[in-house]
Order: sequence, then C-alpha cells, then structure tokens
Amino acid sequence: MRLVIENTPKDVARRAAAYIVAQIKAKAEYTSSPFVLGLPTGSTPLETYKELIRLHKAGEVSFRNVITFNMDEYVGLPEEHPESYHSFMWNNFFSHVDIKPENVNILNGNAPDLAKECADYEARIAETGGIDLFMGGVGEDGHIAFNEPFSSLSSRTREKALTQDTIIVNSRFFGGDISLVPKTALTVGVGTVLSAKRVLILATGAKKARAVRHGVEGAYCHQWTISALQVHPNGILICDDDAAGELRVATYRYFKDIEGHNPLTK
Repeated sequence: MRLVIENTPKDVARRAAAYIVAQIKAKAEYTSSPFVLGLPTGSTPLETYKELIRLHKAGEVSFRNVITFNMDEYVGLPEEHPESYHSFMWNNFFSHVDIKPENVNILNGNAPDLAKECADYEARIAETGGIDLFMGGVGEDGHIAFNEPFSSLSSRTREKALTQDTIIVNSRFFGGDISLVPKTALTVGVGTVLSAKRVLILATGAKKARAVRHGVEGAYCHQWTISALQVHPNGILICDDDAAGELRVATYRYFKDIEGHNPLTK
C-alpha cells in the first residue's frame, strides 16, 4: 500500500487526475483496447473530476477509448432524480468530456431483478478484461463504495442496506431530510475493487482522519473496509494533511520521505 500526503484537497485532486491520465496514456502506448476505469460519486472526487475535465479541454487526455464502471447506485431512486448517481456522473463529469455513452456503466437500482443486475454487472466487468484502475473515496466509518463496516472483504456486487450514519451523512444531498435518503443501494464489493489492476482511494478533510488512520496503521479487518487496500499490490491512498491528522508522527514522516524519493508517476 502506498500513501501520498498532499497539502490541500486541490493538491489531492491534481495528483489523482495526473495519475489517472498517465495510466490511460500508458495503456494506449501498447494496445488499442479500451482503458477500463472504475469511478465513485460523493463530495471527495468532485475536484478530481474538475481537474480531469480541465485536462481534457486542454487536450491532455481523451476518454473516447475509456470504459467506465461506477461503484454504486441507490435502490428505487429514478435515474433522472437529481441525486441519483446517474445524474451525478453525467452532471459532474461525463457531459463535459468525450466519453461514448455506450461505454458508461452504472448499476440500475430500478432493475426488476436486483440480484441479476448485480451478477450481470460483474459479468460486464469481466468481459472488458477487468478494471485497469478503480478510483474511490472513503467514508468517515472507513467504508469504500457502499461496503459498510463488517462487509466481507471478498464481497462482490450486491444489494446492501445502508447504516444510519451513512444515511445521515448523505442526507445533506436531500435537503437534510433523512427520510428522503434511500435505505439500500447496489454496490460493487470489496473483492470487486480489489480485483482491479490498480486501486486509488482519495481522502480529504479532518472528518476522514480516523478512517485513514485505521486504513493505514490499523489491522486488516472487515470493520474498516478501507483496510483491504493494505493487501492490494498496487493500492494507493492519496490524502490531504487534514485527513492524515491522526497518523503517528513516525508514520507521517515515513510516507512523506518515501514519496519525496519516489514520486507517484507510475
């Protein structure tokens, strides 16, 4: 596991976007096969999406040969609802770049058979050859995607009940009314994320500091699903100074020193 500590959320976004672009370009050098990119929603990746859009408009990257798979979607929320993850992705990213609509994959939370929808999603990922890079965020309780605490670390795409903490946190997108927040969601599993060739997790702000501490210094355990990143051969966590605030001084200095000698370019 690699930890990159930046000063601010904007620095995190710049570093993450630069890494994603570098990976897209690197694959294009040796194959015409699409780059397969896993993507999250939420507040944390917004700055990264803005930076990717900026790089696209500057001619630094094209998404025409990129296939995307989103991490999750609410169950029962219409796709056209302003807070659906379909709406989020098109409003904040896809509509601003040159990705082909047919290359966008987002779980259907209104499918008549949710179990089949989840199984089909895993099959579509496999058909592409697997995800090259999965970007994600982390919740205050250490969850990645909607893999709440005590989710299986070998789990695959499935329907999950959301914890009250997650519902409360997400209520900010529903006018603060927790009664409007869906109580279940479809989500890729921890095992789905770990099957990606590279995993990039972002964490910004003091509220994520406890999760970062458990993810980096804590035990590999299903209470903190972010800890699964510890066993990935190409797992990277990029955080800002606030999110690194609960790390031991020795840990902080170690990773800052390592990154100074071996910056994240590959």
